[in-house]
Amino acid sequence: MTTTLNSFETAGAANIEEAITEAIAEARTTCELDGSNSAGCAVAWDIVEELQAEKADQQQAKVKKTSLENYCDRHPASVECLIYDV
Repeated sequence: MTTTLNSFETAGAANIEEAITEAIAEARTTCELDGSNSAGCAVAWDIVEELQAEKADQQQAKVKKTSLENYCDRHPASVECLIYDV
């Protein structure tokens, strides 16, 4: 097996789906070549599982902004958005 999890760790959120697809294809190929009970096959599917877990973590990490935060993003100089240090 030539691919490792490290090669996929640098994939951004936009590329994570593509990385998962590639990892699945490679896992299937590895299992066909080495056998479904081989260590390489197990490692390949572990990589797929780790990528899917990373995708789920990224989706959960997206924090929804409140309406005030959205307003302040559009109008940072508004009185409501000013922050004072005391």
